[in-house]
Amino acid sequence: MTPRESAALASAACGPAAGRSPRAAGAVRAYVALGANLGEPSVQLADAARAIARLPGTRMVAVSSLYRSAPVGYLDQPEFCNAVVAVDTTLAPRELLDALLALETACGRTRSFRDAPRRLDLDLLMHGEARVAEPGLELPHPRMAARAFVLRPLAEIAPGCRVPGLGPVAALLPAVAAQAIERDGPLLAAGELERLSGEHRADPMP
Repeated sequence: MTPRESAALASAACGPAAGRSPRAAGAVRAYVALGANLGEPSVQLADAARAIARLPGTRMVAVSSLYRSAPVGYLDQPEFCNAVVAVDTTLAPRELLDALLALETACGRTRSFRDAPRRLDLDLLMHGEARVAEPGLELPHPRMAARAFVLRPLAEIAPGCRVPGLGPVAALLPAVAAQAIERDGPLLAAGELERLSGEHRADPMP
């Protein structure tokens, strides 16, 4: 699937147009940012995307390209590989976050200090129109508007998306235009998104 086709699936994610995108009853559109800079980052991100697609009650609907970006905060570390995926899910925000954290742990993620190098980083960016402020869970993600490595891939797959409380993704991009980031090929092989999405069409979400 090309980036344009992937974007067409996800562009109805937010706002009044959301109803145009077919999804199971009770499912909402959620976005997850993926990042890594240790091990084999591109492989780990692809494996993580496949694992997210197979979470209970979850169907992958769009994946961005891979991007390479400079580290933020702690600068003495390798560059990052980044991507964003869109899913339709019946998991509640906390359930989805817990599942993402479990995938990080399974990949060997450790948290030695803030902005440390990592094998896998999975951030829940948005969960429908939810606005949440709880210990360990804030939605939309509180730093997404300041990160080109989030906004660029998000804009690729959902150019018409609006971030709750912040506005259109397109309007947020100029503020991060100076950050170093470049597209670096596909996250998944051709046809793989359709196969992953089809797994849940054959086995409907509860």
